[in-house]
Amino acid sequence: MPVPFTADDTTRLRDTLNQVVADGATPGGVIAYGTTGASPDFFSVGKVAPECGDTEPDQDTVYDIASLTKVVATWPLIGQALEAGLLDLDAPIRDFLPAMNSETPSGEATVRQLIAHTSGLRASTRLDHYRGSDLPLHELLCREPLEDAPGQHRYINRGYILLGLALAHIQGRPLDQLGAALWRRLGMDTTVYGPVARTTKVAPTEQRIPGAPRIWGAPHDDNAGLLGGIAGHAGVFSTPSDLAVYAQRLLAAYADGDEHGLGNWLHASLVPQAPIEPGLDRGLSWVLAAGGRVAYHHGFTGTSFYLAPETGRYVVICTNAIYGGNARTKIAPLRELALKTITAT
Repeated sequence: MPVPFTADDTTRLRDTLNQVVADGATPGGVIAYGTTGASPDFFSVGKVAPECGDTEPDQDTVYDIASLTKVVATWPLIGQALEAGLLDLDAPIRDFLPAMNSETPSGEATVRQLIAHTSGLRASTRLDHYRGSDLPLHELLCREPLEDAPGQHRYINRGYILLGLALAHIQGRPLDQLGAALWRRLGMDTTVYGPVARTTKVAPTEQRIPGAPRIWGAPHDDNAGLLGGIAGHAGVFSTPSDLAVYAQRLLAAYADGDEHGLGNWLHASLVPQAPIEPGLDRGLSWVLAAGGRVAYHHGFTGTSFYLAPETGRYVVICTNAIYGGNARTKIAPLRELALKTITAT
């Protein structure tokens, strides 16, 4: 049976969200939480952003979820491709990309290594450095030398860029179309790849250059922007409501069997692949805590997604804390509390 959240749990989460907003860590934010089979609960604090006037965030506010793209788009699409026999976890990524006529040391990284951030690929990714090249992006990335021997954990976006390119190639459809079909089947009606229109229901992110327009409706991630907003590592926009639907679908599939292949894939993905630090391991995409009982992922813009499959609980944090820069540090207390809360039984 799912373990419900207590009144103390939700009070502490609300108070901490209030505090990070009062401290200027984010203009506002929404927390979604719940358990398998029950309607989600939401609470919000603050404003969407000064540009949006008095508009308060709610379950339908659209956020740039940044690296949550990895677990909301790329990870489930990989699971579907594996089930369909289109991918092999332990085959090199070059096998699932258009043919290349050169040495491709980074192309020898396996699908598993790329998903688990153990590939040894170069960590720094600046797609603008490839401007003017006659070669396609997948070949440029695969030609890069490895930075480390495979096996050690190091968070690397370019691996997910390659995974996104591979998914589009093997399915014969653009990544945004693959995502749209997946989300439609799951009932996630407002989740899309950006850019999206600027409205008061869309949370602006960062002002990179004083006097320049703030990023609003376009992906905050530069590399995703250079790919037209459609990439395996970032670029998706979603709402607290849709992310709660996704959490419910994953938890139900885990408990009751497959839904579009996600149940078995989630079970397989919660097996540790490499240690990150004491108490944390990397599964397939997900960060694993509490001995593998909790899976979570963060987005650079100020979003987080937590699952506890054994207790049927989830917590979703949606903020635009990157609005003032340095989101990771500013909302750390909220993220720490969310992990502690969902870990408790």
